[in-house]
Amino acid sequence: MNLDALGKSLGVEIEPQLLELALTHRSFSYENGRGPNNERLEFLGDAILGFLVTAHIHDHFADLDEGELTKLKNAVVSAPALAEAATALDLGSHLLLGKGEIQTGGREKQNLLADCFEAVLGAAFVSKGMPAAAKIVEKLILPMLADPVQLLDSADPKTTLLEVLQAAGKAQPVYQITHEGPDHDRTFLATLLIDGEVAASAEGRSRKLAETNAAIKALASYK
Repeated sequence: MNLDALGKSLGVEIEPQLLELALTHRSFSYENGRGPNNERLEFLGDAILGFLVTAHIHDHFADLDEGELTKLKNAVVSAPALAEAATALDLGSHLLLGKGEIQTGGREKQNLLADCFEAVLGAAFVSKGMPAAAKIVEKLILPMLADPVQLLDSADPKTTLLEVLQAAGKAQPVYQITHEGPDHDRTFLATLLIDGEVAASAEGRSRKLAETNAAIKALASYK
């Protein structure tokens, strides 16, 4: 694990011990004596991210109403958006995962990457305060707001997909849901069918999120 290289990619200096903790998934800690994992930092990072994005949107999009502001915020703090930011940092290769997660492709899982990004943001805040966290958000998240119209169009991807399919004379999408894992740590998989054929599949921590992520993937094929 090259923490120095990751620190340079982040553009901020984070205490190595905190950064390593931010990269430690619970599966790794369970397999190694049940030590601490990144969930507390993730919780903190989620709150910090929400605040920073909300403040930026409030200051820069005065022409939008509250509903549109909320949609805009949700679009950039969603799992797909955060996973994109995590991928830009190559966080997947730095994640400390248990053997089971590694075997099931944990380094590419959208939810794990999104959670890890939030944990890193929390670590930056604990290590160097709000300016460090803000620098990461400004570098990797706020640029996603460059095209607010497109973001708003994709803020409700299930509805947008339905409208696109109706305009194309196709049948309504069908979402088939399966899940795996124990009740307290369940992952849902949504398989999206259009005219009886698989158009996309995606996972999420809830049925709704899995369906949303599948709709986002399906929309990409219509652009």
